[in-house]
Amino acid sequence: MQNSRDCFTVMLGMDLCEPQDSKRMESVLQYCIEHPLLTVGVTAAALSAASMAMSNGPEPVKRAFSLDRQSVELPGPEHIHVSPLNDYRNGQLVIQDGYQPKISTCYEALDFGLKASGDGPCLGWRDSSDEPFQWLTYSQVKEMAFQLGSALIKKGCPPGNGTNIGVYSQNRPEWIIMDHACMSYSMVAVALYDTLGIEACKHIINLTEMRAIFIDKAPKLDILLDILGEGSAVKLVVIFEGPVPEDKQEALEARGIELVLYRDMLEIGTNNRQEPVVPKKDDVVSICFTSGTTGIPKGARMTHDNFLNDSKGLQVYVGNDYWMSKDDIHLSYLPLAHQYERLVMYILLQRGARIGFFQGDIKKLLDDVQALRPTVFPSVPRLLNRIYDRVMTSVNSAGWIKRTLFNLAFSKKKAEVEKGIVRNDSIWDKIVFRKVQGLLGGRVRWIITGSAPLSTDVITFLRVVFGCLVSEGYGQTECTACATLTALADMSTGHVGAPIPSCMIKLVDVPEMDYFAADDKGEVCFKGPIVFKGYLKMPERTSEAIDEDGWLHSGDIGQWNLNGTLKIIDRKKHIFKLSQGEYVAPEKLESIYTQLPLVAQAFVFGDSLQSFLVGIIVPDEEELKHYAARNNLRGSFKELCELKEVTAAILNQIASHGKEAGLKGFELVKAIHLHAELFSTENDLLTPTFKNKRMTLAEKFKEEIANLYSTP
Repeated sequence: MQNSRDCFTVMLGMDLCEPQDSKRMESVLQYCIEHPLLTVGVTAAALSAASMAMSNGPEPVKRAFSLDRQSVELPGPEHIHVSPLNDYRNGQLVIQDGYQPKISTCYEALDFGLKASGDGPCLGWRDSSDEPFQWLTYSQVKEMAFQLGSALIKKGCPPGNGTNIGVYSQNRPEWIIMDHACMSYSMVAVALYDTLGIEACKHIINLTEMRAIFIDKAPKLDILLDILGEGSAVKLVVIFEGPVPEDKQEALEARGIELVLYRDMLEIGTNNRQEPVVPKKDDVVSICFTSGTTGIPKGARMTHDNFLNDSKGLQVYVGNDYWMSKDDIHLSYLPLAHQYERLVMYILLQRGARIGFFQGDIKKLLDDVQALRPTVFPSVPRLLNRIYDRVMTSVNSAGWIKRTLFNLAFSKKKAEVEKGIVRNDSIWDKIVFRKVQGLLGGRVRWIITGSAPLSTDVITFLRVVFGCLVSEGYGQTECTACATLTALADMSTGHVGAPIPSCMIKLVDVPEMDYFAADDKGEVCFKGPIVFKGYLKMPERTSEAIDEDGWLHSGDIGQWNLNGTLKIIDRKKHIFKLSQGEYVAPEKLESIYTQLPLVAQAFVFGDSLQSFLVGIIVPDEEELKHYAARNNLRGSFKELCELKEVTAAILNQIASHGKEAGLKGFELVKAIHLHAELFSTENDLLTPTFKNKRMTLAEKFKEEIANLYSTP
């Protein structure tokens, strides 16, 4: 194509219904991108012609139920909502049959996956970014689990549901093999993790009377030596990856604890094979200790039946056309210590899918994603927000032609999304979005997000730019991670979907906050087979969580929308009263403040002796640098955070946006301190599910908070 006149002539003769002309249009658009001096008129003509290719798009996402009636209210005064996919007989939920594999325990999931995959690849890993993923097959994973479980018995861990085995490790194939080894002999896996802290880990080990602990690498031995005190029930430590320092081995032996390499355990199990002790569906499969934001960790006892009912309910809800299959690939990086990733894992193993593991370094996560090229991508808002910010910053700094192409392509695909059409094979994908899609490997078909709200802009962005299904889930540890999910065909945002067929949901009055179930507002409560068995050795805390009628109280405030979806509007816990008597829910305010481009993270603090709120704000580094350039401000990110002009600008934006969001005057922070380091699990300011650790943050910023209150 010699010049712009040639480009224009080519376009005039095109019929984009013809494959060859569609390919020619791709060349034209590429030419436009590479030649920014192309006239505006020719560029507009190219874009207009390309948009014609969108008229013959695919069918919308199939609906499993009416989007106007996504939940059904049962008769009676409690206003209980259930899925329209449920039968409700004799006061009990009955999930429609015909979808779930006929298994009753997570132990059986691996066998079903072996058959479904034809003994295909199961667990994968790589040791560096320069290497390809290596794979263990389903039969190899099963055999290793038997070997490891047999070795545990040989080393003094009796089979049965009363034996608790610890794991203190990042996600890796051995984690899953250890987990399946435990369930093969009816033992229970109990996860430890860094952000629990030394005292909490000691509490968990003593409470569970843990017999053995698996760790990933030698540096964890230093922490274990601090944790394992005199009289500990732990007599065995298994390390996945050597070498083992001699002094650490001697220190453990001095306490009567044997240290064994993982590979040696497999050999011990091979030579001392034990017959499986198959678990029952009501047996505990894991004890998940919730880190929370305050207090001693509570151990939620989760059964095989909990996980399988959540899996079954989700499968019925989503439908077989979109559900996980043997063709799916998943990258495991969210903590296996928590229910979200564990539920995903058990679902994928049932289906015979491939599960790869990240290298353990979050900075290399996108490298791992691009190497594995997953098809399903469970994630959290923190990562998805970063991807959104990265792409939009690049778009906004691009030249006029590229920016115009992106915006037009976005508007055209957004119009399709609003009609329920989600795809990644349009001409816009081929020319404009393919490189962005490559950030996640280029073949993601379904993004699932949970743990915190995801903004409307980001959800729409993901559906449009990545051309994939996006679902937002809601639940908690005690209801096996997921109780509601946004329907795949529902392109609206601002809610968490409707109850899946595994549970019932009702809202309960919270009069002190002026929320009443009769007004379709109140505390969200769950009931059904996904509700946990109770907290380990904490009957009082269990009775606080589950009332005498079997309803699990979440502490979240929900509202039913007219179409039967649930919206989370507030939080019952972590509320405090200001000196004038007004109640404040800081998590709600933080979620509103972080919608601002300049705000990456927020911590809102209130004192019952004070009449106003203050806040610690972590600015978004990229956005702040752009703001500084526009306003002739100079300095590093840290130096910019110290400028009064920046503090005033962010405070003004919070006030303006807060009023637009309907916040009352007392819900707006009156003073803020800017902090230049993100809150994270590494610096112990976030829980593993990326919620603010409120007491830790208050202590860390005690001096700054005092200054904010003392400054006139």
